Amino acid sequence: MLSPETIEKIKEVMALAHVYEEDIDEQFILGSGPGGQKVNKTSSTVRLYHEPSGMTIRYGLQRSREMNRWLARRELAEKILEKTDAEHSARRQAQEKIRRQKRRRSRRQQAKMLEDKHKNSEKKANRARIDPRNAE
Repeated sequence: MLSPETIEKIKEVMALAHVYEEDIDEQFILGSGPGGQKVNKTSSTVRLYHEPSGMTIRYGLQRSREMNRWLARRELAEKILEKTDAEHSARRQAQEKIRRQKRRRSRRQQAKMLEDKHKNSEKKANRARIDPRNAE
């Protein structure tokens, strides 16, 4: 069984992710996988549907229905937090990329860029066709 402290931590994560009990549709379904006949006959697997996010979680790793209920809630809250953090992170990364593109190059970078451009122009000049009339 889960300790009261663990349940409180799960409730805190749910509050942080704005997951409320009234928004969750909970169903108990038959489990599957290792565990034999007992797992296949009991409805201890939990399926949670969170209406505001449209996310569905299926959790049945434990034999206890009560443990699966709380662990499924924790997983749902963590996935919602991960999704929102990823959106914020992607936005920050895009802003940072634009900032890097717009900033001035250092003297060293400019010198290296100009040197590369000079080498490229020499390479292209060497590729040019030789005019037989001007050849010595």
